[in-house]
Amino acid sequence: MEYSVLEKSVLFTGVSADELRETLTTVPHRIQSYDKGETIFYSMEEATRIGLILDGSVQAQKLFPNGSQINVSVRKRGEMIGPAAAFARNQKYPCDIVSLEPSTIMMFSREDVLRLMQKDIRIMRNFMAELATASYMLQQRLELLSYSGIAQKAAFYLLIKSRQSGKGEIKIPGSVTSWAMSMNVSRPSLHRELRKLEAEGVISYIPPIIKINDFEALEEVLGK
Repeated sequence: MEYSVLEKSVLFTGVSADELRETLTTVPHRIQSYDKGETIFYSMEEATRIGLILDGSVQAQKLFPNGSQINVSVRKRGEMIGPAAAFARNQKYPCDIVSLEPSTIMMFSREDVLRLMQKDIRIMRNFMAELATASYMLQQRLELLSYSGIAQKAAFYLLIKSRQSGKGEIKIPGSVTSWAMSMNVSRPSLHRELRKLEAEGVISYIPPIIKINDFEALEEVLGK
């Protein structure tokens, strides 16, 4: 076990490798591997497990009866999957969680996560902070998806990230393809809209960096 990976995770931040080694010997858990495209949690499955990603990345996907799909979020190394669902009243996973690449997950039962939190208040604080952050990010995600235009979605994302960082330069999250997937749009369409904004002087686009040249014009895109 590479405890250095766990030290940097959202759940065990501030807990040393030695402390983790001792704690995890007394709390049951399983290390499971998943192939690319394999479903880890199914929508409406009973949420009895919480995962910590040791390697790889996964995506939450919401499928609808008409065949359409919304890519809700991507979780990467060091992040958790399923924490909110496991402690919700109905205890059901709201989305499918699918591995985007070969991934390794440390799995805990809901009860064993409670044991971890009882053992160390730092783990409890980390867990609560992650739930609060996930709730905030979901609100932003819902607002992003409320925009119908691709340019509007890109503008919203860039403005939010700029406000959070206080900078006018934003790094694309992963590849343009993964960014397009996160906004539920096609890569060619997103690329086309970015180049159009660049031609209008609103942004400068040199992957993986986008520089906002005209904040007022980008704000106006949201109102179109």
